[in-house]
Parts: sequence; structure tokens; C-alpha cells
Amino acid sequence: MRIHAPALQYFDVVRRAGSIREGARRLNVASSAVNRQILKLEDEIGAALFERLPSGLRLTLAGEVLAQHVTIVLRDLERATSAVDAIKGLQFGHVELVTLEGLCHRVVPTALAGVHRAYPRLSFGVTILETEKIPAAIINGDFHLGLAFEVRRRAELRQLAAARVRLGAVVRRDSALAGRPFVTLRDCTEQPLILPKANFANRDQLHPLFFDARLRERGVFEAGSVELMTQLVLRGLGVAFMTCIGIETFLETGELVHIPLQHQRRPVFSELGLYARADIALPLAAAAAADHLAEALANYAQAAEKERR
Repeated sequence: MRIHAPALQYFDVVRRAGSIREGARRLNVASSAVNRQILKLEDEIGAALFERLPSGLRLTLAGEVLAQHVTIVLRDLERATSAVDAIKGLQFGHVELVTLEGLCHRVVPTALAGVHRAYPRLSFGVTILETEKIPAAIINGDFHLGLAFEVRRRAELRQLAAARVRLGAVVRRDSALAGRPFVTLRDCTEQPLILPKANFANRDQLHPLFFDARLRERGVFEAGSVELMTQLVLRGLGVAFMTCIGIETFLETGELVHIPLQHQRRPVFSELGLYARADIALPLAAAAAADHLAEALANYAQAAEKERR
């Protein structure tokens, strides 16, 4: 439903894309047409909306004010579209999800498969970002839903669902640690440590554990991706610290073992949450996707705990 001025929609796409050229590509229209709409909008408002920089476009103060307005206007349009869909049945709609790399191995595909079976005419966009960037991306209106670990509570975010997943040490099946029911950080120090870099929420969780144990928080390897940490462990280069998420296939084949981490005789959990912007109701399509994502989280956490028993 495109019932608002094209200039508003063009402005919204360009400010997300960061350039006229990329915005035009996403809109599937000529760059010159997009530029004309932006110039027309700036002329009507009487102020520049973007700073033209060598690296791309950056919103001016006037542009930031308009961006907040446009986000609300377009989300209101989505709600109106959603209401129409509710009348005729959920047949069309698009959902934008932002999440982490590791969640795309099992949790997100499982949820999307469920939504697609129920609503085959919905479409989806999935973007991978670092943990610390996900809350702002949701609050700014760039995405309907966000799925991430250990998100700090804030008024602008609404938590739709959550699951607690154990943080543990990941080793090869021939490791001396593999048969243990649990480990502490000190148990792992005889092997080289493979630590997540600061872009992982789990690194913030590990920091106080190292401090309390009076251990040096430094890995022989520090990696910014689940895939890289996994491959380092598989090559016998050390013990990594992460949840089971993203390494499910290797655990099922027995190539890797996930041993729960304990601190002060208690298990260490990481909270995986599903989030949306707090002040705007979800469109029907996004709400349907959220239901399936919430179910996938609950099923995953339940299956993981059952497997441990």
C-alpha cells in the first residue's frame, strides 16, 4: 500500500542505504529519479536533509527530525495494511529481522520454515549485525524484530520472548575435558583458550568470571565469529566458550562436545531474547513471525535441557 508521497518512501530507503545509488538499487528505480525526489523534499521543507560526504550521505539535524516522523508514518501504514490483511486473511506482508550469525544455523531457519508453512505468501529480510548494534537498529525503525543475546533493558525496547541457554566450554571429543559433567574456567586453563571478541555478548559475561577466578582474560585466539571459533576447536587449537547455538550439527555428529560452565557452583546462562520497538504495534505479518520465533526459542531451550539429562 503506497498511499504516501513517493518522496517520503525514497527518503526512508536512502537514509537506510546511506547513498542515492544504493537506495535506487533497492527501490529498483533510476538514481536520477531518487535524487529528484530528495531534492524536491528538501525544497519543500526548506532545509538540507543530508550532508553529501565522500563516504556517502549523513542525515542533518533536519533529516533526523524527518526520519523520526517518516518512521512513524510508514509504521502506521503497515498497521493499516495489517488491519486490512486481518479482514481478508493474512495473505501478503513483509518482515525485516535483524539477528546474529550463529542463530542462522538452526533457530532462525526453523522459525522461518514454520511461518512459511502457515503463511506462504509472506516475504522476509534477514540482516546479520553485531550484538551491540541490534537494539539501536530496532529502535530506529530499521527492523520489525531483533533476536540477540544479553540485550540490556531499555524503555524503547519490548521483549517479546526469551530463553536461557547454557554457556559452556566447547572441545573436541578427544579432549581430556570431554567427559566432564561441567567445568570451571580454571579447569580449562591447561589448554589454549579461544575467546569471543567484544562483539559477542558472551565476552561481557566471561569478563567478571575471569576476574573472580583471578585468571588472565586473554586467549591464544580471539575470534569475532562462531564459525571461526568452531573451526579452531575442530583443528585442536584449544577450548572455546560459547552456547550450543551455531554448532548444533557438530554436537549431533559428536565431533564437538559442549560442557556447561559453572561459576561459584552455579551454571552460567545466557539470555536469548526476541525484541521489537516498544512504542509501535507490530504489523500482522511481523506478529505472526514473532509467534513462530518465540515458539522456536522455547523449543530450542527445552530440547537443550532435555538433552543434558
